[in-house]
Amino acid sequence: DRKRIEATIQSLQKELAETLERLPGWEKEHRQHIGELNKEVAERAVTQSMCDLRSHFEGLPAVTSWLDDVTQDLVANIGMFASGGGEGENDEQQRVMAAMQAMMQGRGGGFAQSDPFRRYEVNVIVDNSADARKGGAATSRAQDIADAGGYIGGGAPILYEDHPTMANLLGRVEHMPQMGALVTDFMLIKPGSLHRANGGYLLIDALKLLREPLAWDALKRAIRRRKLVIESAGEYMSLVSTVSLEPDPIPLDVKVILLGDRYLYYMLSNLDPDFGELFKVAADFEDEIDRETENDIFYARLLASTCREENLLPLDRSGVGRIIERSSRQAEDAEKLSMVMRPIVDLMCEADHIARSGGAAAIAAGHVDEAVEAQIARADRLRERSLEMITRDIVMIDTEGERIGQVNGLSVLSMGSITFGRPSRITARVRMGLGSARVIDIEREVALGGPIHTKGVLILSGYVSGQFLPEIPLSMSASIVFEQSYGGVDGDSASSAELYALISALAEAPITQGLAVTGSVNQLGEVQAIGGVNDKIEGFFDICMRRGLTGDQGVLIPASNVKHLMLRQDVVDAVDRGVFAIYPVEHVEEGVELLMGAPAGARGADGHFPAGSIFARAEERLAAFADNQRRFAQRSDESASSKRGS
Repeated sequence: DRKRIEATIQSLQKELAETLERLPGWEKEHRQHIGELNKEVAERAVTQSMCDLRSHFEGLPAVTSWLDDVTQDLVANIGMFASGGGEGENDEQQRVMAAMQAMMQGRGGGFAQSDPFRRYEVNVIVDNSADARKGGAATSRAQDIADAGGYIGGGAPILYEDHPTMANLLGRVEHMPQMGALVTDFMLIKPGSLHRANGGYLLIDALKLLREPLAWDALKRAIRRRKLVIESAGEYMSLVSTVSLEPDPIPLDVKVILLGDRYLYYMLSNLDPDFGELFKVAADFEDEIDRETENDIFYARLLASTCREENLLPLDRSGVGRIIERSSRQAEDAEKLSMVMRPIVDLMCEADHIARSGGAAAIAAGHVDEAVEAQIARADRLRERSLEMITRDIVMIDTEGERIGQVNGLSVLSMGSITFGRPSRITARVRMGLGSARVIDIEREVALGGPIHTKGVLILSGYVSGQFLPEIPLSMSASIVFEQSYGGVDGDSASSAELYALISALAEAPITQGLAVTGSVNQLGEVQAIGGVNDKIEGFFDICMRRGLTGDQGVLIPASNVKHLMLRQDVVDAVDRGVFAIYPVEHVEEGVELLMGAPAGARGADGHFPAGSIFARAEERLAAFADNQRRFAQRSDESASSKRGS
């Protein structure tokens, strides 16, 4: 019996071993049948859902191709949505439908590898459906996409990028920490401003763009390729070697508008060869308009609109007039209006505060004047120090009496938002020279004079050489200097004052110190326009006012600058009362007569100036220099000959 039982056991063990060998195959076959069954159920459920979904996107091959890939992936990974074996076909179909719903609606929230629905979400990086609703018209989202060629909207998008970094322009792939590492997926792809403005217009401040590292080159690459590739600064600089997502390039059709000042445009045109190729259309807007009746009305309407937008009190007639005058003052031209509105708006806000404090119902001219005075007072420390140094005779400026070879020139100092005129004493000394006439510019000799100032001195030298003794070589040595000037001097607006000082020294004719001079001069003796005429006049007026107006004080300005006069009201009132004067001058002769109180003189048919005239006295002295130089040269020759004879 034992042997029989042992034989039976051996037979059964062999049969069991054979059965165990076949078991993995049976399990594999079982899994295949289950998989085929699941696939059949999944295909039926997914295909039915996809057919309904695909009907909304007919005519968009990219979308339908992506839906095909989603269908295959859902069927292949249906196990991710099946958590038990007792579920029927209806339960499986409900899971597939839930996955499709999540895919269409998109699920936000944190990054989670365990969320099976995240795999099928759609990352809509640009959504213009709100613009489409504003524009009216659409029956369905898909139809709008098809009709608009991929863009939805009532009009082309217009976007201003305030912070144009490389990432903000091109987009970026973000990362999130998980288990001590940084991970990412397609849902963390974020758009840039070029994505949002694609199909429309992107406005960028050129200066801000150039300040951001790599942003300028990245923008040029995108425009040149007409493709939008998301790049990170680390990968571009080869600082990061981590494998990350590489989104497909997106076709780019956008108009980029750079905003900036003229200097920046000229600099880019000269220094970047790609600039002219990529940015072909330049629009240089005028910042001034003509001051005409029609434009005054338009400007008044603009001021009224500004009052409404800023919640300010309305301007009355006098207030509008005063603001228009300030606009012309800002343009430095009585025939122009400035279109730079920020300073005007700031002035209106301050005038509104003053008017409200006084209980006024509207902003009047007096409120505007108070606001202007307050603005000057807040930034007036340096100007007050300058006036104080002059009135205390630390800086020597004469406003009364007469001096030979000395004149008051006018200059403008700009420090931040404040500009003011400052008089300077200009002196000239002459003596006999050897050889040709030479005018020494002391500012240039000590490297304090700029090239334009040096040019002005050379021009006045040319005028003197052509005006006096045209047939005789001049034997004159002269020096001209800005007294008590310890900084750089540039510009030619004082060249006429330097010429008057030189003529005064030559003719030994005193100059009235109650008059100050501004204006450049050419070699023909014509006085030319200069800038900052209002500040210069007011600067000298303030000195005379503090010392006491005598009625003999004033300023000589180029006649061509009369149209630029927009003076303070106190200066205008002083001129009306006759205690201060402004003299427009067209030619040097007019200035000579005003400053020196004698006729300048015109060369007659006999080739001489009238006797006693300023020019005659100057020419006589130059002739005396020439005679003395010839006698000096003759004595030198005789002395040399006697030495050779001995």
